[in-house]
Amino acid sequence: MNKIIFVSNRLPVTIQRKKSQLSIESSSGGLITALSSFERMQQKIWIGWPGIISRKNKGENEIIRKELKKLDYKPVFLYKSHIDDYYYGFCNETIWPLFHYFAQYAVYEKRFWESYKNVNHLFCKSVLEVVDKNDYIWIHDYHLMLLPNLIRDKIPEAKIGFFLHIPFPSSEIFRLMPWCTEIIEGILGADIIGFHTFDYVRHFAESVRRILGLEHTLGQITVGGRAVRVDSFPMGIDYNKFADASMNEDVIHRIKSLRKDIGVKDKVILSIDRLDYTKGIPQRLEAYDYFLEKYPKYKQRVIFIVIAVPSRTEVEHYKKLKENVEILVGKINGKYGTIGWTPVSYLYRSFDFLDLVSLYSIADVLFITPLRDGMNLVAKEYVATKKNGKGVLILGEMAGTAKELGEAIIINPNDLENSAKSLKNALEMSETEQVRRMKSMQRRLRRYDVRKWSNDFMERFDQIKDIQYMSKSKDLSHNNINTLLSDYHKAENRLLLLDYDGTLMPFHNDPTQVMPDKELVILLKSLNNIKNNHIIIVSGRDKATLDDWIGKLCKGIVAEHGVWIKNRKWNLIDNLESEWKNELRPMLEVFVDRTPGSLLEEKEFSLVWHYRKVDPSLAIVRVGELKYILTHATANQNIGVLEGNKVIEVKNTAINKGRA
Repeated sequence: MNKIIFVSNRLPVTIQRKKSQLSIESSSGGLITALSSFERMQQKIWIGWPGIISRKNKGENEIIRKELKKLDYKPVFLYKSHIDDYYYGFCNETIWPLFHYFAQYAVYEKRFWESYKNVNHLFCKSVLEVVDKNDYIWIHDYHLMLLPNLIRDKIPEAKIGFFLHIPFPSSEIFRLMPWCTEIIEGILGADIIGFHTFDYVRHFAESVRRILGLEHTLGQITVGGRAVRVDSFPMGIDYNKFADASMNEDVIHRIKSLRKDIGVKDKVILSIDRLDYTKGIPQRLEAYDYFLEKYPKYKQRVIFIVIAVPSRTEVEHYKKLKENVEILVGKINGKYGTIGWTPVSYLYRSFDFLDLVSLYSIADVLFITPLRDGMNLVAKEYVATKKNGKGVLILGEMAGTAKELGEAIIINPNDLENSAKSLKNALEMSETEQVRRMKSMQRRLRRYDVRKWSNDFMERFDQIKDIQYMSKSKDLSHNNINTLLSDYHKAENRLLLLDYDGTLMPFHNDPTQVMPDKELVILLKSLNNIKNNHIIIVSGRDKATLDDWIGKLCKGIVAEHGVWIKNRKWNLIDNLESEWKNELRPMLEVFVDRTPGSLLEEKEFSLVWHYRKVDPSLAIVRVGELKYILTHATANQNIGVLEGNKVIEVKNTAINKGRA
C-alpha cells in the first residue's frame, strides 16, 4: 500500500536531555494538527529534525531513532553548525526577512547558503531511505525549498507536493537573493505547489517567468515537459476543537477568574503574537496610545492585553524589538495609568491551549495587525471560540487571513489614525452587527477547516498527476520507439530533417552564443558516418552563421526558414525582393530602442525582433503593439509576420520550411 511522507523542518515532538535521560514531548501547532489528523492514507511517515542538537553520539541517535519509529517519525539529526548556519542563518536571517519584505534585515552569507544546501541534501537522503514507487511526498515550508528538485533528480517519477506557509514576495524583492534561481528550480521539482493566498501564487508565477522564462497558463507551468500546478489553499484550523473548548468547564472557570481580575465592566482588547518584527506589535501599541489620547472617555474603561510569545531570542533584531515593545508598554502605562487601572497588560510568555481559549472568550476585540503574515491562524481561532457571536476582529490587510475574513474590520497597520478609529468602532459596534459578521466568518471557517485544507491539496495533487500521465501518453511509447528504430535499420535510404534552435541546441538569451557544443559535433559526425544517412539541418538562421557553425558537419542545410538551400553550394529557392526591409526596419528599430533587452537581427530576406531578455510583463505589451503595427504595414504585400519562441520575424509569405 502506498503511503504519505510528510517532510518538515521540525517533527511534532521536542526531545530534551534531562540529566542522563532523554524526554520526548509532543508539540502543538496548526501544521501538526493538519497532518496528524490526515485520514487519506493509513500509513504515514513524518521526517524532520527532532529538536535536539546532535552530539554525534551514535548510541543516543539510535535510541532516538527507535523511540520515534514507534510514532512513525523519522529523525534528521542536525548538529550545532547546521542550527547556527542553516536555521538561525539562512532560514531566519535571509529567507524570513526577505520573504516578509524586510529586505534591509536580510543577510546574504555564502556560509549560510552552503549549510542550507547541505541540510536539504540530508533531508533528501532520509526521504530516499523510506520512499517507495507510488508514495506521496508532501514537503513543507521555507526551510526545504531545494528538496523537491533534489528528490526529482533521484526519482524522476516521484509524487512530490510542496506548501509554503509564509508569504512569497514580489519578484522584485525575491530577486534580491543571489540564489533566487536555485530556490525557484528547487521548488519547481514538485508536482503541486501550494500557497495560502492567490497573491503569493501570482508572485511566485511572476518570479518563475522573470527568472527562468517559463510562462504559466491557468496556474499551470510546464517544466521540462512536466506539468506543475501552482494554486492557493488557505490553511484552516481544527474548528470544532476551539468551538467546543469554549464550553469546557475548566475554561468557564478560568473565564470567571479572568473577569474578576480585569473588572467586569472593562472592555478587553486582545493581541496575541510571537514576538517577531513582522507582526506589527509596536505599531499596534502606538495605535492604542493614539486611541486613548483621541478618545479619552475610554480611559479606565478598557484594557489592552498584549501577549508576546518569545521567539528567536538570540537574534539581534528580536532583542531590539523586545526592548522597543517594553519601552512602549511602559510609556503608555506611565502616561495614562492610575492606581486602580493599568492600560496595557503585557505578558512575555506562551500559554497553554485552555488559557488561550479563555483569553479569546473574554476578548471583546481581537487586534491582529501584522506588517506581513502568511496566514495568521490566531484570527481564525478567535472567531471559532465565539459561540454566541459576540466579538469583533480587527485584522491587518497584510495578513493572508484578511483575504478570507472580509467581515472583519480590515485596516492598514501603518495607518495610525484609522487604527485608532477602528478600535473605537469595534468597541461601539452593536451586538446585532457583531453576531452578523461573526456568524458569517464562522460558517466559512467551519466549512473549510484544516482537514478540508489537507484533503483539498491532495485532491489537486491527484489531478495534476493525471494531467501529467495524459500528457506523457502523447509522447512516443516504448513500442512506437522500437518500431521507429526497426524501420530505421531496415531502410535503404534515410532522410533526417533536424531543426537547430530548441532542438539540437537549447534556446539562449543571446542568439549568437549557440554554436554547436562538443556533444552535438560528435552526434552529427556519427550520423553522417552511417551509410545511406542523409542529414539536413533546417533553421531560421542566416546561411553565413550556419555555414560557419555546421558547414563541415552536414552537406545539406536549409537557412532562413527555406530562403536558401545548400547541397554542396547555396541556392536561392525563389526570386525574392528585399526592398521592403528599408520600410519596416525603422519601425523595428524604434521597438528595440523602447524595449530594453530586445535586439534586431537582419537576414538577407527577413527581419527578426528578439525579446528573450525582455521583462516578461513589458514583452506582452510590446509584442501586441508590434504585431498590430506590422500587420497593418504589410497588408496587401507578400510579407508575413511570424511569431516564434521569443521572436517576431517578418519575411516573404512564399517562404517556409515545408516548401524547402
